[in-house]
Amino acid sequence: MSQPTKLFEPFKLGPITLPNRFVMAPLTRNRAIPPGMVPSPLATQYYGQRASAGLLVTEASQVSQQGQGYQDTPGIYSKEQVAGWRKVTDRVHERGGRIFIQIWHVGRISHTSLQPRGGAPVAPSAIRAKGKTFVNGTFTDISEPRALELAEIPGIIEDFKRGTANALAAGFDGVEIHGANGYLLDQFAKDGTNKRTDAYGGGIENRARLVLEVANVVAAEAGADRTGIRISPVTPANDVSDSNPQPLFDYIVDHLSALKLAYIHVIEGATGGPRDIAPFDYGSLRRRFKGAYVANNGYDFELATKVLAADAADLIAFGKPFISNPDLVERLRRGAPLNEWDKATFYGGGAKGYTDYPTLEAAEAAQ
Repeated sequence: MSQPTKLFEPFKLGPITLPNRFVMAPLTRNRAIPPGMVPSPLATQYYGQRASAGLLVTEASQVSQQGQGYQDTPGIYSKEQVAGWRKVTDRVHERGGRIFIQIWHVGRISHTSLQPRGGAPVAPSAIRAKGKTFVNGTFTDISEPRALELAEIPGIIEDFKRGTANALAAGFDGVEIHGANGYLLDQFAKDGTNKRTDAYGGGIENRARLVLEVANVVAAEAGADRTGIRISPVTPANDVSDSNPQPLFDYIVDHLSALKLAYIHVIEGATGGPRDIAPFDYGSLRRRFKGAYVANNGYDFELATKVLAADAADLIAFGKPFISNPDLVERLRRGAPLNEWDKATFYGGGAKGYTDYPTLEAAEAAQ
């Protein structure tokens, strides 16, 4: 393209050399095969089609059945799931790609129909979220949660450790911890959802404890240079809030930097919404963190080029454009038009709106 940009330049992420600065953001697609929540053969095709991204990050994958919050999301806690993901990583690697898995526990953003023995979802505090989850083919009210007992928390941390070991067994190049968007780790960190009075509640140090403990065990298992984490300081997604997010996330990022993680993946503003929803100095996180900064939310070619030129980020995450453009990198390189996405096929279904978006090469061959 005529406009100079760093987007197409290589980047060294820990031990991995990325051929460009594009990250395919994690995108929930609800197409795992029930009842075992195993990635389907279509997922192998879907990720393989997008292997030209500098780094692929998979859809969030629960570290336990308790960690599931939406129907047909894949897991990373069973042998069958590991085998399903191995087919995905093999395909991506065959095509020269690099792929991390995002691991999550949704906490209170769930429904009793998804939980073991129909139990209540778990949370730092028994505060029901205002919002919906996706079960039985429709959006449904989130169920009333129960507060985790202190004695249960080590088991949650162990689930993240096991999920990481399984990810390595499945052939992933690394792991991204989902600490964003109002899921369990974010619920513990933010004072709007955490009213605990024990070692995991109260001041910033206590509320950040679970995020950092999980980061520590995942980094120890995968290697810190193969570990990233996603955070969202000010997003209102899934009914989370914090009364003073700047010192909270400055503290968290200081400690993540000390762990020498490969990257932080930062949702700037409201997830999928306004970037300026609340005041926050993302530059503070950039300066504090010694690894790579992955910028996310509402990025197009122009904004990505501007932010990289200003050295305000190292990598740029694109979400929905990768859904409808498996060859997004090449399209932007050539200044070619982008396919429009079909929102109706984002969640659930089969190949339609998943693996059938045409590449430039296919579109040109059809002319």
